Amino acid sequence: MGPCELFFTMKKAEITFSVLLVPVDYLMIILAALSAYSLRFSDFYQSRIREIVFEMPFSGYFPVALGVGIVWLAIFGLMGLYTMGGRKKFIDEISKVIVGCSAGLAVITILIFFKRELFDSRFIVLGAFVLAIIYVSIGRFIVRKIQQHFVKRGYGINRLVVIGQGKNALAIISEIEKQPALGYRVVRVYEELNESVRDKIRNTGGEIDELILVDSEVSHVESMKLLDICNENHIIYKYAADVFNAPIANIEITMMDATPVIEIKRTPLDGWGRVVKRIFDIFGSLVLIVLSSPVMIITAIAIKLDSRGPVFYLNERIGEKGRKFEAIKFRSMKVEDCVGFRYSDEEKALALEKELIKEKNTRTGPLYKIKEDPRVTRVGRFIRKTSIDELPQFFNVLKGNMSLVGPRPHQPREVDLYQRHHKNLLGIKPGVSGLAAISGRSDLDFEDEARLDIYYVENWSIKIDLQILLKTPMAVLKKRKAE
Repeated sequence: MGPCELFFTMKKAEITFSVLLVPVDYLMIILAALSAYSLRFSDFYQSRIREIVFEMPFSGYFPVALGVGIVWLAIFGLMGLYTMGGRKKFIDEISKVIVGCSAGLAVITILIFFKRELFDSRFIVLGAFVLAIIYVSIGRFIVRKIQQHFVKRGYGINRLVVIGQGKNALAIISEIEKQPALGYRVVRVYEELNESVRDKIRNTGGEIDELILVDSEVSHVESMKLLDICNENHIIYKYAADVFNAPIANIEITMMDATPVIEIKRTPLDGWGRVVKRIFDIFGSLVLIVLSSPVMIITAIAIKLDSRGPVFYLNERIGEKGRKFEAIKFRSMKVEDCVGFRYSDEEKALALEKELIKEKNTRTGPLYKIKEDPRVTRVGRFIRKTSIDELPQFFNVLKGNMSLVGPRPHQPREVDLYQRHHKNLLGIKPGVSGLAAISGRSDLDFEDEARLDIYYVENWSIKIDLQILLKTPMAVLKKRKAE
């Protein structure tokens, strides 16, 4: 898979083009305002239609246009023009653009009532309204054509499995085949759901992006088993209407031909939630790096004075969707006891660690916590207790392989011991702090930790992130059993 194809994969492509529409729409709205202004003050207009009887300096007009443009974007958002999920027909988009621009015109009309001098020319107002509809439609048409260009060449294609038979299943498959611009490719079709089919889906190894269950005869229990498999393997789960007898929250309904298809979202972080969280992470990590830099500098000096070896410890962890990355921490152990491929005594260090886990492990489940760890240095003991050793992970957040808030990242050999439902933790980026981290830190059993983190994944919001970050300092200072 090349770099371009890797960039335009499934959800990432959908997010990229949805986000791209925001600046394109804004640019087109401003361009419409500038065009209307230029046309009103052109020689043609003055000589053929009407002379200028008032002054409207561009220096006063342009800032107003910029502000009105932002208001129009907000209206577009309320109209659902930036909603992610499901391919939309262009005619439906244009209809919403017209309604959105009309609502924007209504806002300007209200502003004229209160502050007439900002809009002395009715021609500019009406001209900008008409031109905005035209320009925004053209901008969106270009973006959609670019998206279709990539889709037709296999970039951003959602590899789809259909389970079921009958007219609904055939209608869905036919719709996808007739409209390649929808961005789907049916890679497998199974007529019924059974244990053999579940095993095949479980062992796809990342070859499936989405699954649609169209078999209305499948029981609720069997459907939930399939949903669990999809969650474990990070496959988007959808089903045709009437498959479930019980209502399920956090769903999205789209139409394929005349069949309603329902997607069960694993987390609100699909779509715009992911964009908002990433922006929050970038600005938050930058601020926290600046604020914590004096502590990090002092810690680095103390580590160098206390023991030989590097200041930082790079440890392989498992991140979102099972991707490996190196978490950055301050080194808290003697360098000869550091585990990892970067360290010369890795085999010896790993053998010692396994022995200590057998003798001094205080945790149950796949994770371990070594009480009174003899490998830890004097400075290391303090920075572990205060969690100062984790401050460099703000750079992981800035880089993009961690988030400020999320499930804690675990080592590959720990993840290998996960049970099926634990794999839901890999659905989002791991965090520097998290709901489990502020609820007991390493005192929690892993099952309780997983339960809290899975709740976070399924119920994420910026409000929850802020609450967790504000509670983190007190959780750090709270004494732990394992200390």
